[in-house]
Amino acid sequence: MAFHMSMTDLIAAARVSKAWPFQEAQRLLKRYPDGAKPDGSPVLFETGYGPSGLPHIGTFQEVLRTTLVRRAFEAMIGAKPEDGKTRLVAFSDDMDGLRKVPDNVPNQQLLPANLHLPLSRVPNPFDSEHGSFAAHNNAMLREFLDRFGFQYEFVSASDRYNSGAFDEALRQVLRKNRQILDIMLPTLREERRQTYSPVLPVSPQTGRVLQVPVEVVDAEAGTIRFTDEDGTVVEQSALGGMSKLQWKVDWAMRWYALGVDYEMYGKDLTDSGVQSGKIVQVLGGRKPEGLIYELFLDENGEKISKSKGNGLTIDEWLTFGSEESLGFYIFPNPKSAKQLHVGVIPRAVDDYWQFRERLAEQ
Repeated sequence: MAFHMSMTDLIAAARVSKAWPFQEAQRLLKRYPDGAKPDGSPVLFETGYGPSGLPHIGTFQEVLRTTLVRRAFEAMIGAKPEDGKTRLVAFSDDMDGLRKVPDNVPNQQLLPANLHLPLSRVPNPFDSEHGSFAAHNNAMLREFLDRFGFQYEFVSASDRYNSGAFDEALRQVLRKNRQILDIMLPTLREERRQTYSPVLPVSPQTGRVLQVPVEVVDAEAGTIRFTDEDGTVVEQSALGGMSKLQWKVDWAMRWYALGVDYEMYGKDLTDSGVQSGKIVQVLGGRKPEGLIYELFLDENGEKISKSKGNGLTIDEWLTFGSEESLGFYIFPNPKSAKQLHVGVIPRAVDDYWQFRERLAEQ
């Protein structure tokens, strides 16, 4: 007798599934029991990307895992990807200042004079047509995600800041400046407290992102006052790309401005998530749901780092195994640390093919 399962049965099965993407989706369903936001807008998933380096396996796993939760949520509400009930935003933090010259880029002599400029305003050291360091890396991110067929919308921090799309959220940060300081200052060392400000102005003289104390002059007008690098006291707007926010404040502002409902992040950002969660509440928003996942380790059990170069690239994996075998390796137990080096590939590929054979026999 043929086995038949109705859509109602499938939704019911999805809602009680023990697989981790469905457990994550169940938390989202508690947030929105009707499967939709009160205003009817799509449920928003987000992944973040720092364009100071090229996309890597960590980028792949975060977008893959977030996509799995997104698809599980759609299954639970009986939606199809084309229904537009959810969105996935890949967000690039390209307003960050360039902190150091990366070791792995060409034409390095271009970069020292541009330290602390927003990444989107740093010249492009690569032999490509893109107009800035960030524009090149953003293009690489999009090409990378497109290569694996991810469905996403790309959003650039510099575009949002410079266009004024973040201006109202920035005004809210200025209005709540004191409450944000009350959250952040107790978490900082005494020396850091002396210069800390939720808002980082962009110097009108040098274009650099400054780590200096900032006084809010008029929150509604978006006006701030600070001392520039040459000792000049400057009063200027914080809007329209003339400032950016400190990391934890920036993360919270993004959740608030975009209405993010789900974002996972690594264990190393646990404390950041706590502080940003408090700040987004002060702004009048809500912390997203999200999984805190364990990190990838090298063969020595050390955390994989882009700057150390002790990781494994996608291309290195694909030299020996398929995209499917990589996804199969990443999928289970995101709360357990995984080793990621060439030595794990043969076993991972073998496990994947054994799984395929078992499926074929059923």
